[in-house]
Amino acid sequence: MNDIEVRQLRSGVNQIGVREINERLILSLIQRHGGMPGSELAKRTDLSAQTVSNILRKLENEGFLKRGTPKRGKVGKPSIPMEIDSDGALSFGLKIGRRSSDLAVMDLSGRVLEQRLITYRYPMPDQIFTFLREGMEALAGALTPYQRKRLCGIGVAAPSEIWRWSDALGAPEDFNIWREIDFATEIATFSDLPQYTDNDATAACRAEHFFGRGRAFSDYAYFFIGSFIGGGIVMASSVVEGRQHNAGAFGSLPHITAEGKEVQLIDAASLYLLEAAVLKAGGDTAAMWRMPQDWTGFGTDLDDWITQSAKALASASRTVCSVIDFEAVLIDGAFPADVRERLVAETRTELQALDLRGLITPRIEPAQIGGNARVIGAAAEPMFSQFFLT
Repeated sequence: MNDIEVRQLRSGVNQIGVREINERLILSLIQRHGGMPGSELAKRTDLSAQTVSNILRKLENEGFLKRGTPKRGKVGKPSIPMEIDSDGALSFGLKIGRRSSDLAVMDLSGRVLEQRLITYRYPMPDQIFTFLREGMEALAGALTPYQRKRLCGIGVAAPSEIWRWSDALGAPEDFNIWREIDFATEIATFSDLPQYTDNDATAACRAEHFFGRGRAFSDYAYFFIGSFIGGGIVMASSVVEGRQHNAGAFGSLPHITAEGKEVQLIDAASLYLLEAAVLKAGGDTAAMWRMPQDWTGFGTDLDDWITQSAKALASASRTVCSVIDFEAVLIDGAFPADVRERLVAETRTELQALDLRGLITPRIEPAQIGGNARVIGAAAEPMFSQFFLT
């Protein structure tokens, strides 16, 4: 556990018929704060010591929790913290991107055990579902028999209305087939695991909320900058999906350029703009996506992109915080950590230069998960939907 502050969750309920809620609460507290003894959990949940003891015993017997190293105090018997058993549940996560897709298998602690990648000029359903089917077989084959038994689902992170990418990708007319695709139906042809689908930026937000700096805030806006910028919303320590699973569609926010032209945020602070500038200058655009990432060779193209994006992000931050009183704005993306730090610093500066009358200025903070956030968030969805408070 790092040294970031982690906000508290709500109390439990001492009533018959709500055991599942209390189980989820206790698992969520341990996941957020690290191992804790029953006495501490009873204090944090307002549940009786006996109720907590019974729940811990059940969760341990079911394989979700394990006993940690006893800790001795000044008096009395040593306390035994209960910890998340990383093999308690595992899931697959698939991220569908503009130029590549990632597939991972992740354990209950948020650790990616194995990951596969496919690149393409543009994604087509047959290619994506073949990659998923064959990749799941390969990743499952690398697990222990016990881990395979604990697989609980498949999460898919994909952009809303992916078929609208056609012009941007130079894809053929039959790219519109995505409009008719139902992920659950397609995946059911080769797997009986439960399937969950998320907007890709919401999935990234979910990863940050469960495993990153999102745990330090109760309410925040989240920007993730990939080929196209997107976002997520967290309120009352829960990720907001929206009625149509498209909450935090920040890419559609209006932005006024230096020339006075109104564009969408997606056309002012997305990585495809940097890619185009690097390509125009004769640079190696493949280096943007190569791992490990090294963008030191992009020079003034990168400098200009950060400057432009920071102005747009500052304006967008002011806009979203005028609607909801977010305490923070977190920024992440598919770029190196040093680029994230520069972008956050310039966004802070640009925000202070804006007219902020009537607003309580939010904290502009770097997120923590990084470029893998979308696939981690996809893999998290099956586990957290079934076992935790979300």
